[in-house]
Amino acid sequence: MIVKTGVPPIKSQGIKTKLVPWIKSIVPSDFTGAWIEPFMGTGAVAFNVAPQRAILCDANPHLINFYSGIASGEITPEVVKEHLTREGELLLSKGEEHYYFIRERFNSEHSPLDFLFVNRAGFNGMIRFNRKGGFNIPFCRKPQRFAQAYVTKITNQVAWACKIIKTKEFVFKCQDFNQTISEASSSDIIYCDPPYIGRHVDYYNGWNESHEQELFDRLSNFGGKFILSTWHHNDYRANEYIKTMWSKYSVLTREHFYHVGGKETNRNPVIEALVTNFNAISIERKKESPIQYSLFETQAKYGAA
Repeated sequence: MIVKTGVPPIKSQGIKTKLVPWIKSIVPSDFTGAWIEPFMGTGAVAFNVAPQRAILCDANPHLINFYSGIASGEITPEVVKEHLTREGELLLSKGEEHYYFIRERFNSEHSPLDFLFVNRAGFNGMIRFNRKGGFNIPFCRKPQRFAQAYVTKITNQVAWACKIIKTKEFVFKCQDFNQTISEASSSDIIYCDPPYIGRHVDYYNGWNESHEQELFDRLSNFGGKFILSTWHHNDYRANEYIKTMWSKYSVLTREHFYHVGGKETNRNPVIEALVTNFNAISIERKKESPIQYSLFETQAKYGAA
């Protein structure tokens, strides 16, 4: 049976859309608590796992504001279609100066709809902020950036997310990962997808060794089950924190290729890792196309290919 993976309306580097079937395959089917994400990001994993109850958190307020807007009914597919059509037409007539006008307006007023616009009109679907909290991704010079078909595609993605949010018990919170983990109970499952240390460190407020250690300590003291997404190694180097921290737990690996990134040289295959504190066995109902990642999985040993 073909299992279709939904795509969220927000894009970012490190998005897990192509890895969703793998992640879903190790989620215990008998858990009765809430699905908790301290690093919600685009929402790709949570919306595809689609548990009955979820607490989705992020330190980036713009992500939370956007999905909270959907939950409250302020943001609907119709509202999104109207906004993107209007601003897209202005972008077509004025050129990239309109993108920078919207970017400046977003950085001043923080409209969730403007956030969606700059996210989908910015270079290569990246999310990046400067030290003052300003969105600073340059314009993506693609002809007909908001053609009708593209607006329809984004609108359908919003409708998909809206349907899930409206039919489930999803709560969105803007808060630090420490607070999120401290609020979890032993019956919950925590899924963590932090910024990848040594790779994506400018996503919103940075990520360094002290953050990685803090996350490790928090998850090690958690009484329930957790799943952590991170990178294991690539052709050039290994993630040293797998060896120094995470190797005490179960580590599954899989090759993956990220198309989203600021430079072509950054878009190389990487061995992804799922770290769990339970015996995770992946049984996927359908393997995805190997265009994005190859079809293998191993219990990883540090430094192994």
